[in-house]
Amino acid sequence: MRTRLSRLTLAALLCASCGGSGGYGGNSSATPPTTPSPVSNANVTTITIAGQKGDQSFSPNPAMCATGQTVVWKNNDTTTHRIVIPELGIDTGNIAPGASSAPVSLANVSKAYHCSLHPSMVGALNDASNPSPSGGY
Repeated sequence: MRTRLSRLTLAALLCASCGGSGGYGGNSSATPPTTPSPVSNANVTTITIAGQKGDQSFSPNPAMCATGQTVVWKNNDTTTHRIVIPELGIDTGNIAPGASSAPVSLANVSKAYHCSLHPSMVGALNDASNPSPSGGY
């Protein structure tokens, strides 16, 4: 009798330690991991960096950015660029070839911008006019 009771106790302990969720593969109530949603393309204005071509360095230029949109600069050139809007304290940091800047909220801002590494590269947002390229790098 004692042996049978010991076996039943051991069997109960083994079953309890295995989870006992009733399904295969463990706890069926676990929530699957989620992946952060990417920024919707409808809310992003992408400005392509084409190279050191004065006011033709960026496309589109000027770029239109409506309320609720952000701006991303995509570097399609073979050299690093850094976009700044000094009046707003905006500095993308270095953007390597093939990389993009972090999204920047600039909706309805009418400002000029330029590459701080190549000052002749100029662009504009919304109704701002393109600045005159400054000489030298």
